[in-house]
Amino acid sequence: MKEFIGLESFIVFYRVFGGCTSCVFRKLHDRGFICGKNHLFCFVSDQNLCDLRGCCWSPQDDTSVPWCYFSSNHGYQTGGQLQSTPQVLLNRLSAPSLFGNDIDTVLLTGEYQTQNRFHFKITDPKNKRFEVPHEHVVPFTGSAASDLKYRVDVENNPFSIRVTRVSNGKVLFNTSIGPLVYADQFLQLSTKLPSSNVYGVGEHVHKQFQHDVNWKTWPMFSRDSAPSGNMDNLYGVQTFFLCLEDTSGASFGVFLMNSNAMEFALQPAPAVTYRTIGGILDFYVFLGDTPEQVVQEYVKLVGMPALPSYWALGFQLSRYDYGSLDEVKAVVERNVAVDLPFDVQYTDIDYMEARKDFTYDQEKFAELPKFRNYLQGYNKKYVLILDPAISTEPLKNGSDYPAYQRGESSKVWINGSDGAPLVGEVWPGKTVFPDFTSPTCTNWWVSECQTFYREVPYDGLWIDMNEVASFVHGSSKGCEQNELNYPPYTPQILDRVLYSKTLCMDAVQNWGKQYDVHNLFGYSMTLSTQEAIKAIFPGKRSFLLSRSTFAGSGKYAGHWLGDNAATWDQLKWAIPGMLEFGLFGIPYVRNEYALQKYDFCKSNFIPVGVHKCVVLKLKSLIGYFQPQDPAYFGADSILVKTSKHYLNIRYTLLPYLYTLFYKAHTQGDTVARPVLHEFYSDEATWSVDRQFLWGPGLLISPVLDQVGFTGTKLSVRKQKMPLYLPADKMGLHLRGGYVYPTQQPATNTVESRKNPMGLIIALDDNNEATGELFWDDGESAPELKFGETLAIQCNYFIVSQNTLQMNVINNNYSDPNNLKFQEIKILGLQQELMTVTVLQGNAVQVSSHNITYNPTDKFAVISGLQLDLGKSYSLTWTLGTRDTEKFDCYPSAGASKELCEQRGCIWEDTSSSNVPYCFYGSDNSYSVSGVQYTASGLVANLTYTNTMARAFGRSTSPISTLRLEVIYHSNDMLQFKIYDYANKRYEVPVPLNLPSTPTSTIEQRLYDVTVQTKPFGIQVRRRSTGTVLWDSQLPTFTFSDMFIQISTRLASQYVYGFGETEHATYRQDLNWHTWGMFTRDQPPGYKLNSYGFQPFYMGLEEDGNAHGVLLLNSNGMDVTFQPTPALTYRTIGGILDFYMVLGPTPESVVQEYTALIGRPVLPPYWALGFQLCRYGYADDKEVAQLVEEMKAARIPYDVQYTDIDYMERQLDFTLSPEFAGLPDLVNKIREEGMRFIIILDPAISGNETDYPAFDRGVQDDVFIKWPNSNEIIYGKVWPDYPNVTVNNSLDWDTQVELYRAYTAFPDFFRNSTAEWWAREIMEVYDNPRDPSLSLKFDGIWIVSVKNYSIFDLFCSRAAQRSQVHMLRRNLFISFIFI
Repeated sequence: MKEFIGLESFIVFYRVFGGCTSCVFRKLHDRGFICGKNHLFCFVSDQNLCDLRGCCWSPQDDTSVPWCYFSSNHGYQTGGQLQSTPQVLLNRLSAPSLFGNDIDTVLLTGEYQTQNRFHFKITDPKNKRFEVPHEHVVPFTGSAASDLKYRVDVENNPFSIRVTRVSNGKVLFNTSIGPLVYADQFLQLSTKLPSSNVYGVGEHVHKQFQHDVNWKTWPMFSRDSAPSGNMDNLYGVQTFFLCLEDTSGASFGVFLMNSNAMEFALQPAPAVTYRTIGGILDFYVFLGDTPEQVVQEYVKLVGMPALPSYWALGFQLSRYDYGSLDEVKAVVERNVAVDLPFDVQYTDIDYMEARKDFTYDQEKFAELPKFRNYLQGYNKKYVLILDPAISTEPLKNGSDYPAYQRGESSKVWINGSDGAPLVGEVWPGKTVFPDFTSPTCTNWWVSECQTFYREVPYDGLWIDMNEVASFVHGSSKGCEQNELNYPPYTPQILDRVLYSKTLCMDAVQNWGKQYDVHNLFGYSMTLSTQEAIKAIFPGKRSFLLSRSTFAGSGKYAGHWLGDNAATWDQLKWAIPGMLEFGLFGIPYVRNEYALQKYDFCKSNFIPVGVHKCVVLKLKSLIGYFQPQDPAYFGADSILVKTSKHYLNIRYTLLPYLYTLFYKAHTQGDTVARPVLHEFYSDEATWSVDRQFLWGPGLLISPVLDQVGFTGTKLSVRKQKMPLYLPADKMGLHLRGGYVYPTQQPATNTVESRKNPMGLIIALDDNNEATGELFWDDGESAPELKFGETLAIQCNYFIVSQNTLQMNVINNNYSDPNNLKFQEIKILGLQQELMTVTVLQGNAVQVSSHNITYNPTDKFAVISGLQLDLGKSYSLTWTLGTRDTEKFDCYPSAGASKELCEQRGCIWEDTSSSNVPYCFYGSDNSYSVSGVQYTASGLVANLTYTNTMARAFGRSTSPISTLRLEVIYHSNDMLQFKIYDYANKRYEVPVPLNLPSTPTSTIEQRLYDVTVQTKPFGIQVRRRSTGTVLWDSQLPTFTFSDMFIQISTRLASQYVYGFGETEHATYRQDLNWHTWGMFTRDQPPGYKLNSYGFQPFYMGLEEDGNAHGVLLLNSNGMDVTFQPTPALTYRTIGGILDFYMVLGPTPESVVQEYTALIGRPVLPPYWALGFQLCRYGYADDKEVAQLVEEMKAARIPYDVQYTDIDYMERQLDFTLSPEFAGLPDLVNKIREEGMRFIIILDPAISGNETDYPAFDRGVQDDVFIKWPNSNEIIYGKVWPDYPNVTVNNSLDWDTQVELYRAYTAFPDFFRNSTAEWWAREIMEVYDNPRDPSLSLKFDGIWIVSVKNYSIFDLFCSRAAQRSQVHMLRRNLFISFIFI
């Protein structure tokens, strides 16, 4: 049966794809992917040619998939079993040739060089082929490594090689996906990869850091071409790529040591293919447990990165065509005048005479020999540019050009195929090109650099145009037609001609033909220039920057990414470029930013450049001649302010950055680091390239689309969240768990290195952190002669258990500035830093330091320290809680130490008035997960995590899972809501005026919202000022069935609102005051909750801005103010549903609040007049007499009221006999222009035998009833029993018991109640039974409920209705007519 299935599969594939049997088997071997993601291109797009090449033809509906692909007949087979010898011969299978001159027998050599590095190369055993003469990558002379982390297997027929990770059996490198092709001018090898996470290979503009494996082919051939969005080959050649295997972090890298023109092709198998047109196949495979380890393994092979001079990390200015030295000086002086931190001034080729190397313009740059001394007066450095091309023309005065003449005498030029120096054309005109692969040429170049240095001193060199570039194709004579200039296969390079804008490929150098060594020109020029630097600056590092690079260039030089037009796209694309050169072992990367004419763009490009690159080269989009330095735009320009802000941050962090470069130099670490290198376990980071890290800790999030350091802890984990940043700002985040060495900034590194040092300690979740500081003189060369000791200092910092250990491990350097650590910032402290003790050894040191603590942002600053750099110390500290930071954990009566500690809280006796004895610790027991950000808000889950035993009752046990929703309703209003999503809870059914969909935009919002995780909290910050308006990251948060509590820090002491209670002052007193809010018939009195319920406050910020906060909750609650300043809400039901409006003025806060809840009623004009009312009018005659007396006295007077005394026995909708004349009185005063208002109470007597209001209410079912019952709830209010005579001499409670009738209470939430209530009122106005009793009132005064002795019973049985009690009374108040 199995054989039948196999045959059936064969037939199906044969029918689908057609072709020969080998094609079918190839399909089956490659798992028969019809989509073709495993096909390898056979280099023709015609079926006849495909057949002639012995390949397989299969048209697809996707033109990116090869239609012609290799069959299994192509390739090689081993000449025998692989024995212990590391070599084996491979014989070519019989198959048509692709490009001719195939080599029938090749030699495979394999070397187990280290535990993590495997090397194999395939060579022609009969004929010597070109191999790259590299300084570091040399023949291996050691013995084979043991305990390998990889296993190598070779398949015989067809030949393939497979590298497997031993630890998990994962195949990393597998060439069986395609055939080995080895011809004289076409070599190809493909490998299947374990994942699509491929990074590296260059130099190109990669629009994303993670490669797109969907049939992309990248050419590699060094070329003078400005970066663009095309898939062009650019300045250098880097053949190394890294592959992240999975979330374990396990990674591997592949490096092909080959300098010929080539292609790197990716396909979705996933697989990659190297195609080169010369040399040999010389592969290295590196294994690492993390991506960072793979990079370390790679740079150990090709050369550790250079350690830059300290000054080279400062900001740098350059521009093409300054025009004159006077203009250069003007640039320096105006930027110095605005105190812009910068260290280096460049000059481009415009300083030269006619753009000739080793000359200067005697007119426009006449004072150039003195320029370095001039810059030294400002503590700046001078870097000048050199191009490789040397003019053949004489100087302007007709004399010989010395550099050319000396080179000509020494025969240092690259020769053409005719043996004469090859002549091209570059900036100076007709030029020849130094052969930097020749030792003679190197000596000449060193001598010329030295000679020019003696005439025009400089501090460093910038070498350009070294691809090598020429403005004519090949040479001034053109190029010979031969297989070097026109090979049988040309990779997909720019222009598809090898000698386009460079030299002929048959040109001759010491290392070989240009065909083989073209890609090494920049590398060889770097080696020669480094020799010049060593000669000019003995024992110093100096500075070297090269445009063209090759593997290993980073040992001596940095790299700049070339010219760009400063578009937003190029700003984005520069990040993958910078990260890739970190992989290549060239961490010192400069990106050139040409500032645009709009301040918006300029102000953004500067901060990105400050942290993304080492130097900012400025030029203009609208011409090379317009000044573009920051100060040119004005001392008060946004550009200058932004530049200074971020450059001061950069200079503050230079000790951290310098330490990263030291680790790159000694260990091979990356400096600008991809996020995935640190967070590989999170798949979302694998494609992140709009953010990057400095080392392991500083996350940089620039603004990359057109649209300060606070110490605030950002608790978002493993989430993609929108981060609003204005055009002149960028996101800088410090990762917890690291110590960052700092130094007070200055306007240059000479001065900044004299300033006090500091540390920023960012604690992790375990309150721990580690860090390092490397320090030396910043310029001495790290190379040592025999017997010398490196003058360096290494400091290690460890923070654990409230102790900082400052350990000096290597102390061979003593800084002449007697530097001291004077300030330490500790971020992420949940409690206040109370005391700090400094020890050296075991001896306590006298220290007059100061401590400040920011409770909102949770950081402390220890200033005034005097800790000598180079000495070991330990600092221990204690944490505590100030009285103002104590939040009451036992607000009810009867608190004791035992009961307090049962709640997991802290008991501390205090003599301070009102300070709670029992207070919370630092955590609120809820954790945050599943945060999801959208353009209109966020949602998150809250989980109760406290395992401590707590004395909770059934109704106060915390709810285990909650939901948080934040909605950005408008630019000035947001909502945040916390509720139990598993069980429906009561929510206030009052409609608010909210937009149907949020209308806010990320650019215009007045606020930013963050969710903090430990402890849980919500923080709302005013974007324009940074003021924190709401910060509930406090330990009080509790959410149970009948007890909900949340606290927030307040923006200031100026708080207004909350009610209804009698406040002694308009502004709230925050000195430990609690205000109850529960509607009650209570005459005004201090701290007595009264008639209404208003859970709204307005906060005035210190700068005069204002905001308002509404808690939409109608349950009984109280609010406690404390002098933190802070506010605690406690409510006994419902949910937390907050609305915040941001003003920004107090008046606009009120406007926004009333827009939300409903605008105030517009009263009739007459209601603004004087009004009279009194309880206790005896009869209508007394009211009539009052009206007449007011008229006689000519007192302005518009409205007359009557209280419940006009009713019969205080029954709503009735008229007392003593007020039988009231209807006529009302008609009379209305005719005279006055108005009349009656009172109504909601309580309806149930003790009447013929009372329509009650009878119809029962019939219409309008009264509140007991839960799950048809029984009406009764209380006692004003109505009296019928047929009783009230004895007013009795005490009040006795009167209530003897004379007050039982009353029912309308449920105004029912539509039937509203209809019933309206009908009863209408019958007062138009009495249908006796029209003469109609009261033509003009308004109604409704008064709240008052329940007397039976109220206790009422409450006990109606507890479940308490949630609507507040709202009902508020609803009544809304009918009041004043």
